[in-house]
Amino acid sequence: MTKFGRPDFHPAIAAALRGYSLSRFKQDLTAGVVVGVIAIPLAIAFAIASGVSPATGLVTAIIGGFLVSAFGGNSVQIGGPTGAFIVIIYNIIALYGIAGLALATFMAGCILVLLGLFRLGTVIKFIPYPIVVGFTAGIAVTIFSTQMPDFFGLRIDEAVPGDFLGKWGVYIRNFGSIDPATAVVGLVSLAIIVLTPRISKRIPGALTAIVLVTLMVWAAREFMGIEGIQTIGDRFGAFDTSLPRPVAIGFDMASVNLLLPSAFTIAMLGAIESLLSATVADGVTGGRTNSNTELIGQGIANMAVPLFGGIPVTGAIARTMANITNGGRTPVAGIIHALVLVVTFLFAMPLISLVPMSCLAAVLIMVSYNMSGWRTIRGMVNNPKGDVWVLAVTFLLTVIFDLTIAIEIGMLLAVVVFLRRVSENTTIKVYGDQLDAADSDMTKHEVLDLEPGVSVYEIDGPFFFGAATKFDELMRASTSDVPFVRIIRMRRVPFIDSTGIHNLQILIEASQQEGITVVLSGVRDNVREALHRSHIDALIPSGHICDHISKAVVVANELAVNRRRELRGVMAVMD
Repeated sequence: MTKFGRPDFHPAIAAALRGYSLSRFKQDLTAGVVVGVIAIPLAIAFAIASGVSPATGLVTAIIGGFLVSAFGGNSVQIGGPTGAFIVIIYNIIALYGIAGLALATFMAGCILVLLGLFRLGTVIKFIPYPIVVGFTAGIAVTIFSTQMPDFFGLRIDEAVPGDFLGKWGVYIRNFGSIDPATAVVGLVSLAIIVLTPRISKRIPGALTAIVLVTLMVWAAREFMGIEGIQTIGDRFGAFDTSLPRPVAIGFDMASVNLLLPSAFTIAMLGAIESLLSATVADGVTGGRTNSNTELIGQGIANMAVPLFGGIPVTGAIARTMANITNGGRTPVAGIIHALVLVVTFLFAMPLISLVPMSCLAAVLIMVSYNMSGWRTIRGMVNNPKGDVWVLAVTFLLTVIFDLTIAIEIGMLLAVVVFLRRVSENTTIKVYGDQLDAADSDMTKHEVLDLEPGVSVYEIDGPFFFGAATKFDELMRASTSDVPFVRIIRMRRVPFIDSTGIHNLQILIEASQQEGITVVLSGVRDNVREALHRSHIDALIPSGHICDHISKAVVVANELAVNRRRELRGVMAVMD
């Protein structure tokens, strides 16, 4: 760690507790209780949609929520299971089982801790926005598609494929098996979720729908004899309300190698979502998140939850904003939210078993709608075509294939688009007779005359591998008129990479073999340092590396004049 200095680990709770007051505690208490109540249906819904039990969702929210607040770098962040993880958790369980998910989650936690220790928190924020929008929208569509059987009460006797197109094929073939009562419960739940914020923004629509619809279904069963509306208890049976004990995670290199891509996807998704949530929170509260500490806190949480059978954890934007809206300003509110969930887990699980599955499906359909970001996508249609393509490809890959492939190919495509734009912005100009030596911000221009046999090549922009190839092609195209001296003007080259250095070396060596002298002009300090480390400056006399074009032209003109004299002398001798 000496190269990176001491770990940047400063949990927000340490600063928050200094000067902590009773009035602040009352605000945090109110916010923590409200957020805890909001988190109950979400934790249960996300767990069921991910392929695990409702109790697992609550355990994850308890342990993860507590550790994110205790060790994270944001004062108001609320951690727990989120919709973004549903797709990848479901796929990991389908392929590798619960044990595979535990190992992948633990490894993801280790990756997050390492990202924070190596101070890469700020780098994560540079992931292109079209990728974030694309895979978030793709996850939303996938979540929506998985809720159709529960929402409509479809009776499906065949195996439902994991892929998006196959899944919808099964739905369409079995659409005639809709249970009317279940569909009504789902539609009523969805209507309550949508309409509740119009009455009061402080009342969580999801919780209101669960309470009212659960009472309605219970009354219909008890007093009207209506059956067929499946509840959580019908599907999962009785819940074990004892607190889970830690279990060992099996490690072997074969499993680690197999699950590493999934672990990396969990880590990247968790890092992106938690830092995005923290950024949004900072914009509202005026706070400042320590990104590296936040990643370490998220990593600790994800290393701990699989030991108790939990699923991946990250910062939850909706719950974080609810925390802020209700007055939460320190991590104490997040810890209280976790305690509310503990009480729910210990004493309210029998009531949770009465919640209809179609009501939870309605909650997740609303979550997927909010995740879709369709307004953002509509606004990005007029963005540069490269960004639109990155968004579209990431979205389609997320929906049709899986999130791991979508992030990998989306990142690759975004890098290609970025490099293309940078290389297009790097221009190379050729001068042969006269040269304007003035900078663009000068009103008085100095025109320099070039002696015959002197050519100037001005590079404007980064001299990396894309531009280096363009420069090499220009050199090859201009070999018909071989000069005596080549001035390479580099005043507007902010950096040079290894390919640029390699091409420059080849140019200098090839020019010297042809008897052409190379003069460098306007080399910046960082570029000159790169040339020095690569020993390129040893190929050129020190007097041929000039800090200004006027000096370079004087040197080049003198070399050209001397070269013509030499040639005339040789011709005279031959005559």
